[in-house]
Amino acid sequence: MSTTLPLPSPIAAYIQAANRLDTAALLALFTENAVVEDEGKIYRGGQEISQWSKKSQSEYQFTLEAIDMTQADAKTVVTNRVSGTFPGSPVTLRFHFTIEGDRIASLRIQ
Repeated sequence: MSTTLPLPSPIAAYIQAANRLDTAALLALFTENAVVEDEGKIYRGGQEISQWSKKSQSEYQFTLEAIDMTQADAKTVVTNRVSGTFPGSPVTLRFHFTIEGDRIASLRIQ
């Protein structure tokens, strides 16, 4: 899937890496001390984020399609259509990104 929304570079790269199942490229987009919150769990730092990414892709085999975006300062909320091998697919989820420089400092998925 691709997006036609004009997304900030690290977020566009995140979606592309996720859709390619490229955990190494995805991980490179995060700051050293980044935090990801997904399904009520918190993942801190590269090792935990890498494990989260691999597990999520393996379990759900999902793809992302950005359908809307709002931005305020360093916070960007991207609404994604998430399709995969899970009940109710596709679903619409909000990805709350905090960007520091050109990297992702935090991501909360709701």
